[in-house]
Amino acid sequence: MHKILLAEDDNDMRRFLVKALENAGFSVSHHDNGMSAYQRLREEPFEMLLTDIVMPEMDGIELARRASELDPDIKIMFITGFAAVALNSDSEAPKNAKVLAKPVHLRELVSEVNKMLAA
Repeated sequence: MHKILLAEDDNDMRRFLVKALENAGFSVSHHDNGMSAYQRLREEPFEMLLTDIVMPEMDGIELARRASELDPDIKIMFITGFAAVALNSDSEAPKNAKVLAKPVHLRELVSEVNKMLAA
């Protein structure tokens, strides 16, 4: 079973994403801010980080950067309402990260997660 670390500060969106991913057969550890997600990532390995960009305490780009330092093989996907400005060329986000714009359709989310994990 693939293990996904989810960081999303919006409670309703987080519940929605957790339910969709668990229904698709993934194991999901979910957190409401980047700092708590990072702490969890330091405790155990995950195959994918699925994160919002704009969050309190630590934003998703910083979380992704630190996650890549801990595990260069971790797959990273951002889910954000700010996709157009999310990953400009000056961004410190990992270059192979994928961005999905909110609102996210469940089928698209699961499909993209499966593609990234299979790569």
